[in-house]
Amino acid sequence: MHRPATTPSSPSSCDAVHRILSAAETLFAEHGFDAVSMNAIADRAGVSKANVFHHFTSKNDLYVAVLQHVCRDASERLDNLDKPHAPFEERFEQFARSHLQGLLDHGQMMRLLLREMLSDNPRLGQDLAEQVYGEKFSRFVAILRAGQQSGQLRSDMDPAMVATLLVGADVFFFQAREVLHHFPDAAFSRTPERFSAMLADILLRGILPPEKKPSKHKTPS
Repeated sequence: MHRPATTPSSPSSCDAVHRILSAAETLFAEHGFDAVSMNAIADRAGVSKANVFHHFTSKNDLYVAVLQHVCRDASERLDNLDKPHAPFEERFEQFARSHLQGLLDHGQMMRLLLREMLSDNPRLGQDLAEQVYGEKFSRFVAILRAGQQSGQLRSDMDPAMVATLLVGADVFFFQAREVLHHFPDAAFSRTPERFSAMLADILLRGILPPEKKPSKHKTPS
């Protein structure tokens, strides 16, 4: 598991870590992981190379830390989804909007990450699953499962599938929206908020009319 070389404690140390993460995010997003050196990150951050290694044991550890930093708002979004301050439907719709907006707010880094995910690098895939996204995905699934147990969601659906559909749809929108804009039947693509509202509506209510219930069938294993 990734851990920084040290845990920043003093204000100056925290400031250095922030500048290193900011510099690394910009350079990784602009040039890709392989093309960025630790020297370049140190120069951009205004610190020594030794200072970078004081806080991060390797470039790979720094890269994972940058991704964790980019995803730092995800925990707050999950907190809001988990709090019973409003009906589950409203909280789910808000989560859908904020999740997509999070991708759009970090466009450069997300494009880099998606390129890396398509590369033939099983170690990176494991790092992303174990250190960046796995815990958040599991928590999202757990919140949906709790909604099932409380009777707010269907008991016969797979919460991991719902989570996958929402994340997958948002990633597709992020990648393809410039093309979708030119589809006459995809007017929703011009407004991320509308896309998220429609996606949440379909995930919550399905595509069959209310009076028509689907016949029971065995879910493929």
